[in-house]
Amino acid sequence: MISGIRGTLLSKLPGILHVDVGGIFIRVLTSQHSVDNAPDPGTEVTLTTHLQVREDDLTLFGFVGQDELQCFQLLIGVSGIGPRVALGMLSASRPDDIYQAIAAEDATYLSRMPGIGKKTANRIIFDLRGKLPEPTEDEVSSTGPVSRRSDDMDALEALQALGYSAAEGRDALSRIDSSEGETVEERVFNALRILAPSS
Repeated sequence: MISGIRGTLLSKLPGILHVDVGGIFIRVLTSQHSVDNAPDPGTEVTLTTHLQVREDDLTLFGFVGQDELQCFQLLIGVSGIGPRVALGMLSASRPDDIYQAIAAEDATYLSRMPGIGKKTANRIIFDLRGKLPEPTEDEVSSTGPVSRRSDDMDALEALQALGYSAAEGRDALSRIDSSEGETVEERVFNALRILAPSS
C-alpha cells in the first residue's frame, strides 16, 4: 500500500492536491486544512497517504501531517463514516479537537460538523473513545472547557465568511489568550486584530 508520496506540487484546489511524482501526475483528496498548509505550487511536497482500493477505482487520500492521517483512518473505521465525511470533519476541526470532543463525549460539537448528525456523533464517541491516541503534554496543558471549542468553531466560521482561510483563522484563534468569559464576538474581534493589525 502507498503510505506516502513526495513530489512537486502542481496545484491546490478545494480538497484536492495535484502532485507530480517522477512524471506521473497524482490527484490526492485531502482536507482543506492540508490544502491551506501545503507549500506553494512548484515546490516539493510530502504527504502521508491512505489508498482506498475498490473493484473499479483507486482513490488516494493524503495529508500534510501524520496526525490528520491517523484521525482520518480512525474515523473511516466507524460504521457510516466514509472518506468524504471524514475529510469534511478534518476540514472543520483539528484532530486534537475531535479527540477532545470524543473523550468528553461532546456529541453536540461533533454533530455540528458537515455530514454528522446526533446519531452519527454518538456512534463515533461509542466506537472511538477507547481507541484515541495518547495526548501530548502540550495538548494536555492546553485543553480548555469543551464549550471553548464550540465558541472557536463559531468564530472560525465568522472569520472564513470575512475571507480568511481556515488555517489563518485557526492560527489567529490559537494565539488569543484564554479567557473564560470571552464571547464569540470578542474572539472574532481579537482574531481580526492579529490578522489585520493597524499600521
